Amino acid sequence: MLGSYERFKEYIFQLTKIDLNSYKERQMKRRIDSLITKHGIDSYASYVGVLKTDKVFYNEFINYITINVSEFYRNPEQWAMLEEKILPYLFNNFGKDLKIWSAACSTGDEPYSLVMLLAKYIPLNMIKIIATDIDRLVMEKAKIGIYNKKSLKELPPQFIKDHFTKIDERSYQISDEIKSCVEFRHHDLIMDTYPDNCDLIVCRNVLIYFTDDAKNRIYNKFYNALKDKGLLFVGSTEQMLGATQLGFQSLSSFFYMKYKTQYPNY
Repeated sequence: MLGSYERFKEYIFQLTKIDLNSYKERQMKRRIDSLITKHGIDSYASYVGVLKTDKVFYNEFINYITINVSEFYRNPEQWAMLEEKILPYLFNNFGKDLKIWSAACSTGDEPYSLVMLLAKYIPLNMIKIIATDIDRLVMEKAKIGIYNKKSLKELPPQFIKDHFTKIDERSYQISDEIKSCVEFRHHDLIMDTYPDNCDLIVCRNVLIYFTDDAKNRIYNKFYNALKDKGLLFVGSTEQMLGATQLGFQSLSSFFYMKYKTQYPNY
């Protein structure tokens, strides 16, 4: 036994300000226990001591618990819906000077995908995406913009031709012009203040790791971060149950529109 997981969660919050109570416990505890065991450490207390003194271990821990899985144009049928139905809706309601937030952006695949899609309809100098994540290391990777060929497999071939440089048989680097359209910021969905007056918020395949209570609090914050009739784009496993009670209406699968009616805070 590694000791008290409840005490461990308290120490981690003091050390990182990440609230592990907001994550599904069985899944998160299994991941953490596996990481600790891999290093041959015999207790949570000993592991916390290592995290306090060893930056390599600390960065590994943050990267491990934030579960970074990403790729360009993940679920391409949803990106087709975004282009064919959702972008015209956004342009008609808000014009082309859109405020877009990619929340929990991981290694940047998603915000860069948004830029490349928007660039088909808007000059690059008009595009600005706010991209946030709790993991500073993955955002540093995103700023460098070098990706494995496999992560590009769902991208339209023209996007690869126009916006990437081939480094070798396995690696591609995204163009500086695309990178310049994305502003990366450190952000914790549970603890931090949200951007406001957003026309579109993209947060996909992330909330599945949170408890139901944490999800509802995040949905409420997304609601308050959106303009009236603004949209939330969620992942393929995250259809919003009870959307109307949370202040949203389903505009299309995985796209939810903010109602004007204000709902109570969670």
